[in-house]
Amino acid sequence: MEKLQLIATAPMGLEAVVARELKDLGYTDLQVENGRVNFTGGPLDICRTNLWLRTAGRILIKMGEFPATTFDELFEGTKALDWPTWIPNDGEFPVNGRSQKSQLTSVPACQSIVKKAVVDKMSAQYGTEWFPENGVRYVIEVTLMNDRAMLTLDTTGDGLHKRGYRKVATEAPIRETLAAALVQLSRWNPERPLYDPFCGSGTILIEAAMIGWNIAPGLRRSFNSEGWPLIPNELWDEARDEAFDLVKDDVPLQIAGSDIDPGAIEIAEAAIKKAGFGKEIKLSVQPVAKVKLEGDYGVIITNPPYGERLGDDVQAEAAMRQFGLTALHYPTWSYFSISPSTSIEHYFGRPADKKRKLFNGRIECNYLQFFGPLPPRGNRSQP
Repeated sequence: MEKLQLIATAPMGLEAVVARELKDLGYTDLQVENGRVNFTGGPLDICRTNLWLRTAGRILIKMGEFPATTFDELFEGTKALDWPTWIPNDGEFPVNGRSQKSQLTSVPACQSIVKKAVVDKMSAQYGTEWFPENGVRYVIEVTLMNDRAMLTLDTTGDGLHKRGYRKVATEAPIRETLAAALVQLSRWNPERPLYDPFCGSGTILIEAAMIGWNIAPGLRRSFNSEGWPLIPNELWDEARDEAFDLVKDDVPLQIAGSDIDPGAIEIAEAAIKKAGFGKEIKLSVQPVAKVKLEGDYGVIITNPPYGERLGDDVQAEAAMRQFGLTALHYPTWSYFSISPSTSIEHYFGRPADKKRKLFNGRIECNYLQFFGPLPPRGNRSQP
């Protein structure tokens, strides 16, 4: 099979992080755009990237792209693509859609046109006009942007943030993909302690542990494209065996966290146990003012409370004040905090060394980075 045009979708602000992950996996022909990273690969690469990418949203196959200012252009452009090679005659093929800055503004109408065009193409191949759609799922998406239509097939299914370890979440959980990005952007490594004083359901701690042990985040879940004839089970088995072989569960971890809410800690303990880190990640119920950090040159990575997220500005400000005081007591540590609040730098008594705009759900935030001194012994993992 020729190389496929693949897309790793990326949450806003994380495109460069997704691109770096792809480079680390050996993909070099990358093109970074808003909300996605384009690359090429074969069926095995679909398996590998679904299993390994920590910060991407989905892996899509780009079926084609063409100008579409009328329904006729959309129909003919869609019909010209090679749907029967991918979708068998019993395949289920729902169509999702979105439109921005395009003359074709009615998304339901565009979805309907695309569906009809795919049916027409498949009818010519299979010799029937009726498809039961009771087989494996092939989600088609039509994206209209600036009067161009892009058609894709979703190989992932549930978004890649669904790792499988979190069944219940706290009131305002951070998404797993964003938590992994925060850890990666901190340049933390397992030789250093890591602590989250506002750990909530424990997502940052779990994602750090998975990075520390080199566990592929998709190992515990299934994907839409399992069962596709062009991506046979042997390829999934090969990719999973390779991922299991690369696990480094003998690496000692110094990961801990706390939260003032006992209910949050209970939820976090369940998720940590399900993720396989029941003995490695230490939790406690306590306010940030009581936190005692163990070791030197550690890293705090946290998503502290703020009024817009949890509804109490007074409590959030008090927590920020204590967070700043904690930093004064542990000068060798580095501090990384995602927040829409402008008060964190005030309570730290200095501007952040680095800021990065990120989105926690729909809330625009800054990822504030306060660097401590580099560890001794030539460990230069921190920027």
